[in-house]
Amino acid sequence: MPDTSSHLAEDTHARRIVDLVARGEARSRSELAAALGVAASTVGIKVQSLLDAGVLQEAGDGTSRGGRRPRVLQIAGDGVVLSADIGGRHARIGRHSLSGALLGTESLAIDLTDGPQVTLERISAAFVRLAADARIQAIGVSLPGPVDTVTGSVDQPSRMPGWPGFRVGEHLAASFDTHVSVDNDANLAALGEHREQFGHTHHSITVKAGTAIGSGVIVDGRIHRGATSAAGDITHTRIDGSGDIPCSCGNTGCLETVASGASLVRQMRERGGDSVRTTSDVLMLARDADPLATTLVRTAGTHLGQALSGVVNFFNPHAVFLTGSMSASEPFIAAVRSRVYEACHPLATQHLRIESASTGADAILRGAARLALEGMDVAAA
Repeated sequence: MPDTSSHLAEDTHARRIVDLVARGEARSRSELAAALGVAASTVGIKVQSLLDAGVLQEAGDGTSRGGRRPRVLQIAGDGVVLSADIGGRHARIGRHSLSGALLGTESLAIDLTDGPQVTLERISAAFVRLAADARIQAIGVSLPGPVDTVTGSVDQPSRMPGWPGFRVGEHLAASFDTHVSVDNDANLAALGEHREQFGHTHHSITVKAGTAIGSGVIVDGRIHRGATSAAGDITHTRIDGSGDIPCSCGNTGCLETVASGASLVRQMRERGGDSVRTTSDVLMLARDADPLATTLVRTAGTHLGQALSGVVNFFNPHAVFLTGSMSASEPFIAAVRSRVYEACHPLATQHLRIESASTGADAILRGAARLALEGMDVAAA
């Protein structure tokens, strides 16, 4: 049988090499070997593969420390990485350098119910505009549903007619003749925020709390997907006292039915808030100290904290990051934090950070670009 553990280690080395060079934490083969704790020969082989693929380039000689002057490494400047955060009614497109830095964005209106062909045609046109004349080295795509990362297609999505089984990655790869990585929005938000905060170390959970709720788990700097790519999905955790409100999954009383932005809109309208149409409307009322909106936002945070408590006790992460529109509400974050600290073992929360994501609306684009770069790096290596 093939040595899969060795193959995974090699893949990790390629990813870490690019990340260390991009961050400026290592500029030569010897510095990379020291940072990774592996043999110089192993680093040399990986670096040469990345040089051959055009991911890295040499930029002259560095300072000698008693021997031959080392060759300085840097991210190759020829080309860009593109990313797409595809939602139900809108999409954001990102242009990135080969270090993963976000250089520019474009937003456009879409409708997922138009189907994959029409939607991706609009996304592709935006890719062309944003890339301009630059060489597209890789593409990362976020989809708002469960994703089979092997086929690059959505798997049992809600509210995405025509999308199940459609191979988004293959479709875009054929159009642009480049590597394409596809994952769900929660995983990519988690990856984008974690790398900004911790790089390739530590463990975290990122919850995307907006109209819907999603979450992603990062272990040692990498997305943890689980056996069927469902790891971290707290959306359909049953909440005590939530009643029998039907959920899109077919069950009742799920977290999404009582803690999502859509649930807050529904509850406000049931109580006479006929002018409320969006999550932003509810949050604006809460900011203006509307008693009902404030109570609903805090209750939603408490419900999310309840769902997270078991996960925190079991997983013991370094941080829980909150992104999405709900994360802009301090009462929401405070309620999440209060419930987690109340319900978890003190050791699990001793050094736990629970806070709004620093990358904000760009988390998914950053994560998509990082995943695309890593896929390109592994292919090269």
